[in-house]
Amino acid sequence: MEEYTLTVFSKLGEKLMDETFTAQNNEEAKAIGQRRLDENGYSEYTHRCVSPQAKLVLFHR
Repeated sequence: MEEYTLTVFSKLGEKLMDETFTAQNNEEAKAIGQRRLDENGYSEYTHRCVSPQAKLVLFHR
C-alpha cells in the first residue's frame, strides 16, 4: 500500500481539501480520489491526486 495525496483548490487558489489516503496502485487511487471528490461535491473544482513518486493520478483544472 502506498500513500496518495488528494488536493482541491477554489477558484481563488485556496485549499478546500488536502488529505492523504492509501491505495494499492494508481488505478485504485484514481477511483478512491474520484469517489471522495464526488462525495464532497468537488468534482468540478480544480483538483489533483498525486502518487508517492509525484505522478499525477487524477487532475482537473
